[in-house]
Amino acid sequence: MKLDILAFGAHPDDVELGAGATIAKEISLGKKVGIVDLTRGELGTRGTAEIRDAEAKAAAESLGVVVRENLELADGFFQNNSESQLLVIEMIRKYRPEVVLCNAIRDRHIDHGKGSALVSEACFLSGLIKIETIDAQGAPQQAWRPKQVYHYIQWENITPDFVVNVSGFLAHKEAAILAYGSQFFNPDSKAPQTPISSKNFLDSVKYRAQDLGRLIGVAAAEGFTVERPVAVEQLDHLI
Repeated sequence: MKLDILAFGAHPDDVELGAGATIAKEISLGKKVGIVDLTRGELGTRGTAEIRDAEAKAAAESLGVVVRENLELADGFFQNNSESQLLVIEMIRKYRPEVVLCNAIRDRHIDHGKGSALVSEACFLSGLIKIETIDAQGAPQQAWRPKQVYHYIQWENITPDFVVNVSGFLAHKEAAILAYGSQFFNPDSKAPQTPISSKNFLDSVKYRAQDLGRLIGVAAAEGFTVERPVAVEQLDHLI
């Protein structure tokens, strides 16, 4: 199956928090989108790996992505090494996306920056024909390099290189986030509090989108950073 967009996240819920509204919009425009989680988030203070598996499935169904996979790397301890890179390369070659979305270039959680570099480097390596990988049936995979790699923004307020108008799609993002009931604000929860389980954090996700939207004159936007200059065909394609 060829995808238009493949979004990677170090943990289940990273993609939804960083790019959920953009993904919902792209799907509404007919794009095929998939998600690959690097880990199961098993070291998270709240919930369990099994609970997060179920939540990730529900979130994917909410967004309408066509596929979601998990590489089951070690939460907190995975490394940007050849073993991990090859697993990511196999996913890139399997789905042959035109665009890859991945974690923030730096962030509070150590896995986010590691995941960002891992996926970015794997996207380059995936285009080298002398790197050999095989698919699930044992057949050789063809080299594939995505046209674009974009990094979404997470905990840190990184200045975006471009923003996507997601007006009308914040509700889709919120529904996908709330599928992770074990992780985010719930006044009835007896689980330990974490930086992302507060009401302030949940509100901040909406506030950031609204503020980025304010800056470009729309209701809401999501921001991304790039690895090379963003090009447009003509000046009036900008909003």
